[in-house]
Amino acid sequence: MDIEKDILNLLKKSVRETEGPDILKKIAFENLDIPREKRFGDFSTSLALIFAQKTGRSAQEIARSIQQALDRELRHSNLRQQIDKIEVKGAGFINFFLSKACLYKTLQEIRRKGANFGRVKLGKGKKVHMEFVSANPTGPLNVAHGRQAAFGDSLANLLQFSGYKVTREYYLNDEGVQIDILGESLRAKYLGLLGIPCELPQEGYKGRYIDELAGDLVRRYGRRFVYSAFDFSRFACRQILKKIKEDLNAFGVNYDYWFSQKTLNKTGKIVKVLGILRKKGFLYQKESAWWLATSKFGDDKDRVVIKSDSNLTYIAPDIAYHRSKFKRGFSKMINIWGPDHHGYILRIKAAVSALGYDAQCLAILIVQLVSLSKADKVIPMSTRSGQYISLHDIIRAVGKDVARFFFLMRKRDSHLHFDLELAKKESLENPVYYIQYAHARILNVSKYAKGSAKPKIAFGENSDPSLLNKPEELSLIQTLRKFPSVVESCTLNLEPHRITTYLHDLAKEFHHYYERHRVVMQDVKLRSARLFLIDAVRIVLNNGLRLLAISAPEKM
Repeated sequence: MDIEKDILNLLKKSVRETEGPDILKKIAFENLDIPREKRFGDFSTSLALIFAQKTGRSAQEIARSIQQALDRELRHSNLRQQIDKIEVKGAGFINFFLSKACLYKTLQEIRRKGANFGRVKLGKGKKVHMEFVSANPTGPLNVAHGRQAAFGDSLANLLQFSGYKVTREYYLNDEGVQIDILGESLRAKYLGLLGIPCELPQEGYKGRYIDELAGDLVRRYGRRFVYSAFDFSRFACRQILKKIKEDLNAFGVNYDYWFSQKTLNKTGKIVKVLGILRKKGFLYQKESAWWLATSKFGDDKDRVVIKSDSNLTYIAPDIAYHRSKFKRGFSKMINIWGPDHHGYILRIKAAVSALGYDAQCLAILIVQLVSLSKADKVIPMSTRSGQYISLHDIIRAVGKDVARFFFLMRKRDSHLHFDLELAKKESLENPVYYIQYAHARILNVSKYAKGSAKPKIAFGENSDPSLLNKPEELSLIQTLRKFPSVVESCTLNLEPHRITTYLHDLAKEFHHYYERHRVVMQDVKLRSARLFLIDAVRIVLNNGLRLLAISAPEKM
């Protein structure tokens, strides 16, 4: 990305010349845009349009004035060998086109950096806490949890690749009303299997997994717990949590810590944090309950933290949990929640502010739901009634790689449609297969070239990239050059789905190139250069897939 910084410095110098030195104090710009379409160049800026809005002058006139200054500066700059041309297009966009020599350096950089190509220095070792999935241990993980897991884990990979020190954590809601209902549901099923009538709680859990847990109890202990005390909730939680960990491990997701809500109570951290809020004057009593004055910090109303019966509401342990994150020294915290928690965002941020912490350090990202279809029919799902497709079912049906990719194909805040029929296909229609096939194809071609070449050839730093002058070759190099920018954009915007789009575009360009141009050919120098090119594609495909925790197969 050094070339971008050099162009930015050249641009700022030209702007000072044409618009005056004070303009840069009013308008801060630290990055260039990367056009989606290659016909608009390698870099672009809309600065002239911004200046036009502020001055009332023509944007094209401003752009052409800046372009002329850029051309003058370029004659005396070491960039003259790196930039092919600068043009003004459209309403006043200034577009920069890199030279072939500059593009060829990209291939050498990819080969030199290998697995590290694409790394950007954004984090500088800052500690980031990521909490994601954190589903109550009241049932198996479903497809919505799978999407949260794929998103959270891939985002954590991106942050680490960009220089942050990331801690992955799963927050266990292992006590409270829902856990009590879980225990009552299991007890009812257990007694029912023994022929003892017992009504299921009105809001009880009815999934197949409850029947299996009850059956397990009967097989192991018979009628032992009919009259004697037994903690059905604890047993159910422990068994369900074990299954959750197994499914996440199979999905390629591993956590640094599993944080139990129970420990907050046992260590007195909930009582302590409520005491802090009371001392600060943000906790007050009304109608026999204790309220937190969240409305003072942007919430639409105050929230009850201790009910009139002295029981805690959901927010009390969550406040203590978030305080523990700040106490552990994280400079940034990211919570990834499902859409049913959308209304919870303001109150948590308000509580963080009430404690005296900067709520801007806490990012809460909502991941929308997933709908599944098979043979063009949507599969109905309801966890409590027991009608759902679990993450385990999805992994077993389509595999970890396909499941992760499909969960990541859309922006997190848009609804995701998961087509099971497409996901099962082992053809180029399947986007995962399409990308992985490109990687395997390159390895196969390279292996064949090395084995069949007479004389034996080696491709690498000694290859001559200047022989790569076909339009498809230059276009492919342009796409490769964008990878670090894509990583940076994904990291800054917390959007790993852009990696899936980029990888598909890169694979498409490779397949298009390979179908039109021979790689293994008689011309040894050209063959070496083309092997150099496709190996660079392989490296970038591998790096991108690794960020998504998806395998890059050698054979398919």
